[in-house]
Amino acid sequence: MEAKIDNHSEWVQDIDPVRLKRNFEELLLRSGFGILNFMEHYFEPQGFTAIWLLAESHFAIHTFPEEQKTYIELSSCNTEMYDRFLVHLQEYKINETQFFI
Repeated sequence: MEAKIDNHSEWVQDIDPVRLKRNFEELLLRSGFGILNFMEHYFEPQGFTAIWLLAESHFAIHTFPEEQKTYIELSSCNTEMYDRFLVHLQEYKINETQFFI
């Protein structure tokens, strides 16, 4: 295996922890990632951060409620899964109102 890490980060316009967890975990699984562990933290009075430890690296989200946006970041040593995630992420953004239930 080549020593290579693909990395993608961007802002999304949802800050709801329940939707973020459900929807991004679904995207990770649909992309083929192996989820090894999950950790989350709620900040007072507001804010949320979470990380998925993947067999293929990690995925993290950090909400900024005061600005109504969330930062997401995926690092992956599996380019095929990484590319699938980006395709699913684009589909999710196109169908965001249907994806976020």
